[in-house]
Amino acid sequence: MFSKRMVTGKMIFIYPGSFDPITNGHLDIINRAVKLCDKLIVAVGTNISKKPAFSVEERIELIKASIGENDKIEVTSFSGLLVDFAKKHNSHIIIKGLRAVSDFEYEFQMALLNKNLDSGLETLFMMTSVNYSFLSSSVVKEIAINGGDIEGLVPDRIKDRIMEKLFVRKNV
Repeated sequence: MFSKRMVTGKMIFIYPGSFDPITNGHLDIINRAVKLCDKLIVAVGTNISKKPAFSVEERIELIKASIGENDKIEVTSFSGLLVDFAKKHNSHIIIKGLRAVSDFEYEFQMALLNKNLDSGLETLFMMTSVNYSFLSSSVVKEIAINGGDIEGLVPDRIKDRIMEKLFVRKNV
């Protein structure tokens, strides 16, 4: 049984993350999840325990540039509890992408915690495409900072912006 949040009759999914920066793995999940709902909210979280390379505004802009125009996708930021954000946006479905078993352990714990805080909230896990199972924002940042090639790891539309921001020229 669906919660009272479905009064609009629309299936609204939330895909939360830090997206620091967005990768092709994230984009894969976005493109697949949006096919399952009426609206997908890509929610850029502000986590005080993390020190992001990109500001929230920059991350939102990189995501928007990556996905292009799509009326079914909204990109926004949030802070605080995900369950509160979901209630505010009349959503009861959280989408989480998984790359490996290690991701599942953490995400499963978070899903149970969110369910404990709000019994009407469900978490759907999507396995990443095998092409991106090794990919993370941290890996992209490490490669970019050291001047490596991030071709194929991030959307082509934003690759140069990521390199401009992160690449630190080293004196040899």
